[in-house]
Amino acid sequence: MSAGTGAIGIDIVEIKRLARVSKKWGKDFLNKVYTGRELAYAHSKRYPEQHLAARFAAKEAIFKALGEVERDFVGWKNIEILNDAYGKPMVRWHGLAERARKKRGIRNAVVSLSHTENYAVASAMLIFKKRG
Repeated sequence: MSAGTGAIGIDIVEIKRLARVSKKWGKDFLNKVYTGRELAYAHSKRYPEQHLAARFAAKEAIFKALGEVERDFVGWKNIEILNDAYGKPMVRWHGLAERARKKRGIRNAVVSLSHTENYAVASAMLIFKKRG
């Protein structure tokens, strides 16, 4: 990437499909993909599957913006989708993802999440540091 540019990604998740996978693989799947804070947030809601699906979509959108090769490198739980004090989603980078962020000169990522009864969608934009 050149100085001052960004990268975007988008993903959509069928909520029923994520619910089936969660039911089939249980806590093993959930603990592989989500942090404790993400699980606690989702389970505090009336329809936790919608919130889990939106966070899954956000992580996928970030992976797409990073490039497919990064998916296995940074790991699911190293990208954490939380909410700020106003409820706006935000990204926390951990471990391998944090190292990749710094190495690539990414200042941060901006995410947007939405869901209906059937689908969750997320977009992510990586913001790169200006150089020079």
